[in-house]
Amino acid sequence: MIQDKRFAKLLQQDKRFKPEAYSFVYEVLDYAHNRLHLGECCPSEPVNVAPEFESDEQDAEPPGEAGDESKHITGQVLADAARQYALEMYGFMAKAVLEGFGIKCTGDIGEIVYNMIKIGCMRKTPNDSRADFDNVYDFATAFEQDFVIGPRAK
Repeated sequence: MIQDKRFAKLLQQDKRFKPEAYSFVYEVLDYAHNRLHLGECCPSEPVNVAPEFESDEQDAEPPGEAGDESKHITGQVLADAARQYALEMYGFMAKAVLEGFGIKCTGDIGEIVYNMIKIGCMRKTPNDSRADFDNVYDFATAFEQDFVIGPRAK
C-alpha cells in the first residue's frame, strides 16, 4: 500500500515520534468524532502529498478534491480531545506514555497532524494552521489528576 510506504519514509525522515504517536492521534480523531461528537462539516483543501512522498504507483484511493466536505475538528479541539483520551486510556500514566511516544506538548500533536497531511493521510481546511496546536495547555499540569492509589474497595 502506498500510504504504508509514505508512512515508512516519514518515520525515516522524522524520528521525533514513534509509530504509536501517529496511531494515538488517529485514535484521538476517532474518539473526538464518535465519542465526544465533535466536529462540523466543512469543505477541506484537496489532498496534496508533499513531493518527497509522491509515488509513481497509482494510489488505491483517489485523492480528495477541494471542497469535499468532511467532519472537521480544529487544532485546539483535537489537542483537548487528546488530553481527555489519554487520561481515559492511560490514567495517571498519561503524560509518561505520551512522552514515550515522543509527544511532549500540544505542538507535537500539531507536528504529527501536519506530517500526516504531508503524506496525504489527513486533510485540513484553508483556515487551519500548524500554530493552532501550540500552547493549548501545559503538559506539566494538564495530566495531573487526583488519582488515588490504594487497596480496592471490597
